[in-house]
This record gives sequence, structure tokens and C-alpha cells, in this order.
Amino acid sequence: MNLHNTFKTSIIGLKVNKVRSFLTILGIVIGISSIILIFSIGKGAENLILDQLGGIGAETIIIRPGQEPKGLNDFAESIFQDSLKTRDVEALQRKENVPHLSQIAPAVIVPGSVSYKGETFKSTNFGWSAELMQEMYGAELETGIIFGDREIRSKASVTIIGSDVKDELFPYEDPLGKNIKIKGRNFKVVGVLAPRGSISGFNIDQIVVVPYSTAQKYLMGIDYYNEIILKADSPENVDITVKDIEATLRETHGITDPDKDDFFVITQEGMVDQIGTILSVLTIFLSAVVGIALVVGGVGVMNIMLVSVTERTKEIGLRKAIGATNKDIMTQFLFESVILTVLGGIVGILIGATFSFLTAIILTNFADLDWRFSFSYGASILAITVSAFIGLVFGIYPARKASHKSPIEALRYE
Repeated sequence: MNLHNTFKTSIIGLKVNKVRSFLTILGIVIGISSIILIFSIGKGAENLILDQLGGIGAETIIIRPGQEPKGLNDFAESIFQDSLKTRDVEALQRKENVPHLSQIAPAVIVPGSVSYKGETFKSTNFGWSAELMQEMYGAELETGIIFGDREIRSKASVTIIGSDVKDELFPYEDPLGKNIKIKGRNFKVVGVLAPRGSISGFNIDQIVVVPYSTAQKYLMGIDYYNEIILKADSPENVDITVKDIEATLRETHGITDPDKDDFFVITQEGMVDQIGTILSVLTIFLSAVVGIALVVGGVGVMNIMLVSVTERTKEIGLRKAIGATNKDIMTQFLFESVILTVLGGIVGILIGATFSFLTAIILTNFADLDWRFSFSYGASILAITVSAFIGLVFGIYPARKASHKSPIEALRYE
């Protein structure tokens, strides 16, 4: 029997028992749709994060205290280390130390909320340079002015607020010139930012920015910075600038062994690589979990194919009686197994893509995220290949058992 006739016979055999065929591929459908969903969501998350990181500019360099974190707990601890001081900022500002430095500003994180006349808003508070913040994130003023170096040097109690802060605390009045309270201290609102949304992990519309010198002395009472933000004069000079920064800080900190650095430097490229690695590892882990489910589905395929072989014993005997060889019988049942699993893979791809598309719509419309639907053709090809492989591997034993049945005994089977 040629392959074409074997294929037709296999299709007829599957059509006779539609319910059993559906139950056979159910585990494969669930596993493959899960893989497509995982790859799609992983790619969507990567695109979202990279789009947000793209807002800070390729020239941006961030210095954080402590050793480079290996996990979320380490990251939280590193933020509140005290190794970055004013002497470091002054050393980095010297042209002979960092020739390609364009801008620099330390930052102080101020936890807590802001209030005005009894109304309180849970904002993201920073002691920072408003000019650098505006340039890095493309934040435009809706009204008012940007405070500058004079306010930073004088430790002025002035602030710029985001649009959400303004809408919450000043729904019916102009915030300019009004005093809001941060940690019990009055700050005069000198500017309001236009709506901008989320960039690089935090919402610009919920930000409150005060001079870093003021935050350091009057709000936090510390003599160190939580991070230092710099900009190189061009993206091409980022790598050499990072080397100059590391050499300068090791000198000011008296460090000779790079393994003992009490600071670490982050670039946009580094953040992209870290995020890509984290998402890849997560995707592989989840895919491995789904892979186990596919193996279980493959076992299900084998079991139901064994049931099918037993139920079709007389059919096998009849085919052998009219000339079918062991190879013909084995090929037929292998075809049935592979056709079923490939069909399950195709249905799984369609279901996974549909759920991925619906997830993108939900996240875009209800979670206010710029989430783009992503469909991985590579994952689809992999899914079809895996499905066929499962059908082949787990179909061999039932097919072999069917092919070795004695035609005389098979014809007598009731």
C-alpha cells in the first residue's frame, strides 16, 4: 500500500471515532496553546519594557550604591546603601576624569506621600535635578517653570508636580504658588508637568520633584545619594564613559580590586540585556513546565491509541487477510497518531493566538498599558514540530502492537 492510500485510510479511521479522536488530542491542544500564550506574553512584556526604557535615551548612565544585585531583594538593599557621596559627584564633574560627560545629577528617593489642605496623594517623590529629569524623560511643562542650579545650591523648598498630583490635590484651583507638604515640610509648587504616562518603570504623572540638596538635608537627613544619573555626550561614547566612571569612583573610594566595588553602573544596553535574560529564563522555565504537560498528553495519546488498537482488532485481521503487511498496519497507525497530534498542535496554536490577542486587548484597554499583540512564527513552527514528534514517539508502541497481531486470532476476536 502506498503512502497516499495509507494516509486516506488513516483519515477514515479517525473520522469514524470523532469523540475519541478529540479526547486524544485534548492534552496536546492545551499544552501547545499554553506555549504560544507564554511566548506571546513574554514577547509583549519585553516590547513594553524596552519601549519604556527607550524613553530615557541611549546616552543615560545610572550609578547605584552597593554591589550589583543578583535578585529583587539585593536590588532593594542596594538602593539604600550609603557609598555614593558628594565627593563622588564632584570628582565625576571634573573634565579630566570623565571627558565625555554631558550632564550629571544625584538623586534622593523620598518615600511617603504629599498633602494639601487635608487631601493626601501617594506620589513618587524624588530629590533630583528638574532640568535633567525633563530632558531624560521628555517631560514638558504644562504651566510654571523648572527650578535650576540656583535652587539646588540654596536648598530651596520648591517642587514640580505631575498631572495626577495636580488633579488630586488641586481639582478646582491653580496649584502654582501653593504650598504642599512633604514629610511635614512646606514646598512651593513652581511647575506642573503635562500628562506623560509611564516611562522606565514609574509614572511621570504621579511624580513630585524637589531639589536633591533639599531632599538630602531637610527631608531625609542623609549625607549620601540613592543614585547618580549621568549623560554621555553621545551614544558612541557610553562605553568609554562607563570605564572613566568606574576608574574615578574606585579612586575616590580607595578600591583596587574591582570585585570589591561598592557601586555598580547601569546603561540602557545593560538594562535591556538584563531584562532580556530574565524574560528568556522565565519563558524557558514556563515552557519546561508546559513541556511536562505535553509529555503527559503524549502518554494520553498512547493510551487511547492502545484502546483503539484493541477495539479495531477485527479490522486489523481483515486487512491482513486481504494482503496488508505488518509495515502497512504499523504505518497506518503511526499516521493516525501523527495526524492527531499535528491537528492538536494546529488547534492549540489557534487557541493560544486567540487568547494572546484577547490578553493584549484587555491589558491595553483596562490596565492602561501600551501592550502590543505579538505572534511568534518560530514558536508556531516549534509547536507543530513538537506535536508531530510526540505523535511519532508515543504512537510507535500502539502501532507496533497492532502490526504484530496474528490475522487468524484477530479475525476470531469478539
